[in-house]
Amino acid sequence: MNKRNYQRELDAVISDAVSKPEVPTLLLHSCCAPCSSYVLEYLTQYFDITVFYYNPNIYPEPEYAHRVEEIQRLIAEQPARHTVKFIEGPFDTPRFYAAVKGLEHEPEGGARCHECFRLRLEEAAKMARQLNLEYFTTTLTISPLKNADVLNVLGEEFGRKYGVKFLPSDFKKKGGYLRSIELSKEYGLYRQNYCGCVFSRPQEK
Repeated sequence: MNKRNYQRELDAVISDAVSKPEVPTLLLHSCCAPCSSYVLEYLTQYFDITVFYYNPNIYPEPEYAHRVEEIQRLIAEQPARHTVKFIEGPFDTPRFYAAVKGLEHEPEGGARCHECFRLRLEEAAKMARQLNLEYFTTTLTISPLKNADVLNVLGEEFGRKYGVKFLPSDFKKKGGYLRSIELSKEYGLYRQNYCGCVFSRPQEK
């Protein structure tokens, strides 16, 4: 079985989308400002974007608030060809802990992370449906530590469930991850040293 080339699939979707008279709409689930920096630079060339910050996994609450402030600052400061809006989802941490119950001691990148991806991507699909947007996707695939196959399969699953097209991606390709580091330095973005949940904090191990 051939491994899917998500970047090629994304290129094909963009090529089709820009051939139409209206600018397509996209809900972009954002995990943090640094990861969003390159993705926004790239996708705002082609889409009207609503950034959706839904990350109930983040711990502790001041960390969550800091990350929200940083993504809002980035949106305000970064030039964009098309519209960029921002929506903050609920910080419903009990829902996250319920989703990963029994998986607390799983290694990073394992089953606990997959359930966290599932929680956030389903909420993104629901929000895209609620807002009547054409596509949705997530910035999570830009991380070298995140499994793009898992994220794309989940995104497609929820796209079918809620009737919204999932935009395939592997944003680390084409130098995306390196560009995100450059943009983080350019905008002075806060770069956290852990994914976000209490189980991923080095000092908590």
